[in-house]
Amino acid sequence: VQTPSAGGPYEISISDGEKVVLKDVLVGEVWFASGQSNMEMPMNGYDSQPVRNSTEYIVNAKASRPLRICNIEKQSSIAVKDSCGGAWGKNTPGIVANTSATAYFFADALQNALDVPVGVIVSSWGGSKIEAWLKEEVFEKEYPEVSLAHLRGERPVRREFQDPCLLYNGQVAPLIPYTFKGIIWYQGEANRREPDKYVSLQQSYVKMMREDFRVPEAPFYCVQIAPYFYNDASKSLVGYFCEAQQKSVQETGHAGYVTTVDIGEYGVIHPARKQEVGRRLAWLALHNDYGMTAVEAVAPYYDSAVFHDGKGFVKMVVGDSGLSPKAADIPGFEIAGADRVFVPAIARRDEKQKDVVVVWSDDVPYPVAVRYCWRNWSEGGLYNNFGIPAGPFRTDGWPQEK
Repeated sequence: VQTPSAGGPYEISISDGEKVVLKDVLVGEVWFASGQSNMEMPMNGYDSQPVRNSTEYIVNAKASRPLRICNIEKQSSIAVKDSCGGAWGKNTPGIVANTSATAYFFADALQNALDVPVGVIVSSWGGSKIEAWLKEEVFEKEYPEVSLAHLRGERPVRREFQDPCLLYNGQVAPLIPYTFKGIIWYQGEANRREPDKYVSLQQSYVKMMREDFRVPEAPFYCVQIAPYFYNDASKSLVGYFCEAQQKSVQETGHAGYVTTVDIGEYGVIHPARKQEVGRRLAWLALHNDYGMTAVEAVAPYYDSAVFHDGKGFVKMVVGDSGLSPKAADIPGFEIAGADRVFVPAIARRDEKQKDVVVVWSDDVPYPVAVRYCWRNWSEGGLYNNFGIPAGPFRTDGWPQEK
């Protein structure tokens, strides 16, 4: 059936001799949203963990607005399911309050900009590992070392939201072959201790989703995990994992990421500022997929570095407008000498080169490496001219510290 022009509501009549009429059908852009608790976190928040600015959106939600939400019910399964709980809901306060804040703010920004109907399918589970969202065939072909004994009844399920394949079977397979435009993905905290493995796992997830849903060119946009103390704020699990997320995306066609270095919370793993996350994802999609290139939505990222005169000169890949702020100290930077001991550094945008940050510390007279927002807890302040923050990066290739 050929898709009509974006809009609606339409009626669709189907007949094999007995006529069935589907009413109130909208045609527009549909995105698939998935991940763990930071994607699952609803507009009404978690216990003592609110979502900033959500109340205004909940109370002002109008059913007449062409924005639809489908929340997939949690279902873990050792066998591939052909059905799951979930239905399209209108943009009403009750539905908005209980849907993913990241997905809703994404859809809200997209619908406002495009002025066409937008729908989001949300399939998430707090605490889930990426392995749970991959299907059995992926492990058999690409990761034969991973045990799938639980699928054959040879061992009990350990964790229904983390064991391989269980969420794919229950919350992804039943949706095939629904057609969507693209995927937004906020997951990784549960996999943070194995960044090297995550590079290929995320690539496998994207490839699988594109193949299974028959959307080979579907864009994929993920969210880098946010700063959080993780029992030791001085460690660098966040830095290495964000590096893995960036590497995976850069090696995957038609993919991107947004970063959260400026909106983390020291003692809360679910940052309240989900509006920024959703909007940054939407701006990336608008830039890459809908031709709105007036805004530089891609996060600045590390290119190269040179060291001389006791300073590091870090070159970034950034749009024509350059880096910001100008003529002000930029937080989040550290610098080290040959001893590999990193200390807090002063950092400022170069006065003449708008894509270079100059980094130094009086305690490191002969620097050889710079890191930015690399520790579990840090607060970044490096942006492009449109307020898009740079994610964690390092100039060195030293092995991960234990």
